[in-house]
Order: sequence, then structure tokens, then C-alpha cells
Amino acid sequence: MTITKPYEGTRLTAFIEKRILELRPTKSQAEVAAETGFVNPNMMSLIKSGATRLPLDRVPALAAALDVDPARLLQLALEQWVGSSAARAFEAIFSTVVSRNEADWINEIRAASDNTDPAVTTRTRTLLRSIFGK
Repeated sequence: MTITKPYEGTRLTAFIEKRILELRPTKSQAEVAAETGFVNPNMMSLIKSGATRLPLDRVPALAAALDVDPARLLQLALEQWVGSSAARAFEAIFSTVVSRNEADWINEIRAASDNTDPAVTTRTRTLLRSIFGK
């Protein structure tokens, strides 16, 4: 019998899988599930594998458990629920979702540039990418 995983390979599954791996030294997947309010810890495996979608009402609790921005997690969950085209429509209406961390980067850029609104140049793009090893 083949197990159907209709949401396998979505951006949400990759995001959750990566974050759970990052948290592994300090928190188990079962702890993440419990903090999210899932009675069955296997629910995280089902979501992570793409066998089921993340219930939208669990986004805030899972974001807290994973220590990620809830707006970003909601954006990824919406892609699973309504499809990428509809998710882009939400984004177009409500603007680009900026996470807490991205907002911190923007504030640092503004402070470092004395609020001069610097353009992204080839040099600054290269410097920024080098921070992330690219």
C-alpha cells in the first residue's frame, strides 16, 4: 500500500524539517509537537513528511515551539492550503511578509547607512551573500 503525501516537497515541509534539525540539540520533535498542542506526537512527522497540512489554527503555537516568525510560517502554511497562486494573491494584497528577523536586518541596514536608503550594488550583494557562504 502506497502512502500518499500530497504536500511532500513543499516549502513548508522543508522549512519545518530544517528547523527541527536545528533544534535537535535542545528540543526533540516530540517536545515541539507537545508545545504545539498536538496530542499525538506523530502529527509533526505527518506534517514534516507532507502527508498532511499544518492546521492554520496551530501556526502561532508551532511558530513559538520552533522559535520562528509566525507570519513566515503562516505564509508557508497558506501555500499548502490555498496553493501558491492564491498565496501570492494574499501577499500582493497584504504586501510582502517580513519576518521579525528580516525586520531586524532592515533596521540594522538603516542604522548602518544613517538612513540613507542605500541601493543594492554588485559589491553589497556580494558582501551580503558572503555572510551566508554563497
